[in-house]
Amino acid sequence: MQGDVADSFEIREKDGAIVLTGDLTLHAAQALRDALQDVSGRIDLSGVDRMDTSGAWVLADLRRQRQGTGDELELSGLDERRAALLETVEKTFPEDAPPADGHLSLTDRLANLGQAVVGAWQHQVELAGFLGLFLARLGRSFVHPHNLRITSIVFHCHEVGLKAVPIVSLMAFLIGVVLAFQGAAQLQQFGAEVFVVDLIAVSILRELGILLTAIIVAGRTASAYTAAIGSMKMREEIDAMRTLGVDPADALLVPRMLALILMLPILGLVANLMGLIGGGLMSWIELGISPGMFRTRLLDIDISHLLVGMIKAPVFAVIIGLVGCHGGMKVKQDAESLGQMTSRSVVTAIFTVIVADALFSIFFQRVDM
Repeated sequence: MQGDVADSFEIREKDGAIVLTGDLTLHAAQALRDALQDVSGRIDLSGVDRMDTSGAWVLADLRRQRQGTGDELELSGLDERRAALLETVEKTFPEDAPPADGHLSLTDRLANLGQAVVGAWQHQVELAGFLGLFLARLGRSFVHPHNLRITSIVFHCHEVGLKAVPIVSLMAFLIGVVLAFQGAAQLQQFGAEVFVVDLIAVSILRELGILLTAIIVAGRTASAYTAAIGSMKMREEIDAMRTLGVDPADALLVPRMLALILMLPILGLVANLMGLIGGGLMSWIELGISPGMFRTRLLDIDISHLLVGMIKAPVFAVIIGLVGCHGGMKVKQDAESLGQMTSRSVVTAIFTVIVADALFSIFFQRVDM
């Protein structure tokens, strides 16, 4: 191989190693791949004059293909700048696709299960860290009010709250109608039609009003937060903010979280009101329960049912905001990652809200509330 010259680079042997000199650029990329296709062992790159992304990609791809074959390539002699270029190129390679499920052995299945459990645990740890970051920045904002971005909070309150009122109102109204209609069909068999008011009030005030509101907000807001922050990360705007000395947590996390915490209880009250209106209207039409009688029965309902629903609202808001913002920060530099994280944020937020609601139900039952 002594004196073998290809385009702008030269390959020769020296002290048991392959010495590569010259320019490893786009012009010589194909020739470089052909020349190194059958080469193995250590390649000395200290004599390389120029190396662009194409040359780095050829070297990284050949090294990746040889991994685990016993015929690996070892690259040496790179300075810090070119080593960083090579590492950056290697990070862009797609991950190897896992084998089809039908070919997985028991060991592989157990390994996948273990990885899934560890990944879920790491995700929870990251969310806990994100919650700590939010609380720290919120506390700092209270100590130094000039850090609090009022304009951003008002904007997000408008986006999260006011724009969600129509869909939340319609959903709650229809839920009230359905509850009254179905409850009337069952209670008429026992001559207890008047108790449909209790059924509607307890169901909506305690559970359905705030739960379905949180699910709708999780679907529209968690995805919006992930998409917005993820797009900023793809365009390196978050890196630019850090360069300018702006804390992304202060600028992105705190306003969004505060907007959700402020607006979700209000949306829950709107849902409760519209649900009761829908239930009262259907009770009047289906059972002949007048609005006055409906109101009288409604006033006999214990106020604790409303308090239980409202206590859940800030917790649901924190869950939705954390999942949405954390998903945005996890987006990588490609559109596929943005789509995946947006979908994952919606699913995770809805699932976590339902789990939290179940835990709340158990807790309030234990404390007899």
